[in-house]
Amino acid sequence: MSAVVGLTRGGAEWTPQFIVSLDQSLCIGCGRCFKVCPRDVFTLSEREWDDDDDDYDDDDQAMVMAIANELDCIGCGACSRVCPKGCHSHAELEA
Repeated sequence: MSAVVGLTRGGAEWTPQFIVSLDQSLCIGCGRCFKVCPRDVFTLSEREWDDDDDDYDDDDQAMVMAIANELDCIGCGACSRVCPKGCHSHAELEA
């Protein structure tokens, strides 16, 4: 099966890469992805800790980004370009 392909304003083919995950263990909560996203895909939330995470502290309430509206992603990839920690994972959408 082939991926969804669009056209740029200049007529060149472009394959959007849609958000599929955000690694909160890498996220520093800077909000750059939130600010650059044109579709409000992200939100600020408390870090989700694994039960076996050695860095977990009951008093630690770090705020990090989370995916709030995955289906609103337009596949522009702006979030991953501005992220200093490489938290975002993207994939093509099959047609």
